[in-house]
Amino acid sequence: MLRDWRSELNRFLILIAVAAVIGLLAGKLTLLLLLAVSGYLTHTFYQLYRLYSWLYHLSEATQSELPEATGIWGNIFDGIYRLQRRERDAANYLKNILNKAQESSAALEMAVVMVNHKGNLEWWNRAAEKLLGFRAGDDRQQPVTNLLREPRFFEYFDGGRYNEPLNLPSPVNKNVVLEFQITLFGEGDRLMLVRDITQMHKLELMRKDFIGNVSHELRTPITVINGYLEALLDHKDSFPPRWAKPLEQMSQQGQRMENIVRDLLTLTRLETQSLPKQLDRVDVGGLLREIGNEAGQVFADKSHEYVVELDGQYLLQGSLSELYSAVSNLTFNAAKYTPEHGKITLKATLAPNGLDIEIADNGVGIEEQHIPRLTERFYRVDESRSTETGGTGLGLAIVKHVLVRHGAKLEILSQPGKGSRFICHFSAERLLPVDA
Repeated sequence: MLRDWRSELNRFLILIAVAAVIGLLAGKLTLLLLLAVSGYLTHTFYQLYRLYSWLYHLSEATQSELPEATGIWGNIFDGIYRLQRRERDAANYLKNILNKAQESSAALEMAVVMVNHKGNLEWWNRAAEKLLGFRAGDDRQQPVTNLLREPRFFEYFDGGRYNEPLNLPSPVNKNVVLEFQITLFGEGDRLMLVRDITQMHKLELMRKDFIGNVSHELRTPITVINGYLEALLDHKDSFPPRWAKPLEQMSQQGQRMENIVRDLLTLTRLETQSLPKQLDRVDVGGLLREIGNEAGQVFADKSHEYVVELDGQYLLQGSLSELYSAVSNLTFNAAKYTPEHGKITLKATLAPNGLDIEIADNGVGIEEQHIPRLTERFYRVDESRSTETGGTGLGLAIVKHVLVRHGAKLEILSQPGKGSRFICHFSAERLLPVDA
């Protein structure tokens, strides 16, 4: 490029020199210099006009041919043409990729919907027309909330909390259950994936009904069996000594079965029933102190130290019985897995986004690989633990469901030999003014 400019400058200087020599010989130096400069400027403006004209028609379907020129203008035309061709090739490449992406997404049974930063529909595949009823000719650039009018979808879409999917009936067929999952990308744009989970939903309902019905049916016979076993133990002295241990073991296992049935019924109720419309004003400090005292009495033989820490007075809006169940489950678990003379702390602290209720202990702790699965039903870190503590394996599942119903999350931090911390994060919307 520098060589081209030098060549053009040399041409201009030669033109001026020739004009000067002729002007001196003819005695008209000024006139010939003016004519030389004017001719050079005229040539330059003509080439600029050709460049402008070519660029002006560049976007038309039938483009004019590339202007031909020599010197620096020829290089400029060639350079712009190469850039334009490179851009066109890149655009065609991207267009081919986009076409392939659209063709592949059209074959998906899952609906794929692109929503811009204004909340308007940009693009969707064929499955979206089938599952959501979108119309290709009419609905483009329409606000998605005008087409999906379910209030829960409004709250989910505008809330911006897309960690968990949303399940809703299809606007096309109320018997079809859809799962909505939204992902943010670009500058506020959203990618919405929608899939049909009707069969999974039916299986989940069947599972809940089965567990609820079986648990309910087992409750009566287990109660009867435990009643008779208790009566037999009250008169175990009248039996041969070899029957004492079997009767005690049957009674322990019967009680364990009763506890499992009770917890299964609790889980079924939490899954199938919504929170009561009339919620309680739960005094967090009083709740922690009551549970700490109860745990101290139940596990009096371990001589634990129970400490309640509060950095203020707090009221939560929720179900007192459910919150009591969740916090007591965490506290009793801490007591079960903390050796004698250990310390258990029940703490409530104001967090930037709400209130944190924490149950901490200095017990045996939990290895990291087990933590993600602790809230699964019947998941065991160690089978020997359940035998020693008599746990049902459902306590943390109950805690998780209670917190989900209250819009809260459970965080578990633990290290083997250094104890565990179970933190319940409640949002600020659950906090009530103390003086109200």
